Amino acid sequence: MAGSWDNRVNYVVRSMYDIDNNGILDADDFQCMALRNCIVEGKGECAPDKLKKHRAQMDVLWKEISALADFDNDGKISADEFKDAVSKNCVGKKYDQFPEPFKAFVESSFNLIDINSDGIVGIEEYRYNCISRIAIGDIAPIDKCFEALLNDDDRKKGGLDINRYKQLYADFLGNKDDKCSACNLFGPL
Repeated sequence: MAGSWDNRVNYVVRSMYDIDNNGILDADDFQCMALRNCIVEGKGECAPDKLKKHRAQMDVLWKEISALADFDNDGKISADEFKDAVSKNCVGKKYDQFPEPFKAFVESSFNLIDINSDGIVGIEEYRYNCISRIAIGDIAPIDKCFEALLNDDDRKKGGLDINRYKQLYADFLGNKDDKCSACNLFGPL
């Protein structure tokens, strides 16, 4: 069940988009993401010009995702609407076939996870990302998930580069196999 496609997509809604935890996605969630992204990118600093840039980006992203997933045009996206949009736009597709809003979010996510901006998400950055989203009392399951993501090339690089992250994210959303390695992208679900 933890690696099921439904659980993975629900995780994205619940832990990545629904910032205010009210069970639906709306424009406010995306403005909260803008603030979070600004603070994370600034490593605690929140410069007004950077916040303005993030708010503008998230406003565009919200409008684009709404166009894909707000089927009843009520200004809100339910988990079921989001799941339907992911199924229609991502299942069975490669990353380059994803709609632009999904790709923009993936690339933004990578940049936030890559804390030291070296182009590689290493185990420390992966751990930090995981524990910021899940409650867990042991590091071993997180490390096991990270190891399950890596192929030989990733191990040589010391982690995941942007292209590998995109591939894994595409599998996380687009592969309905409950045992694919991408099920581990965000740690133990």
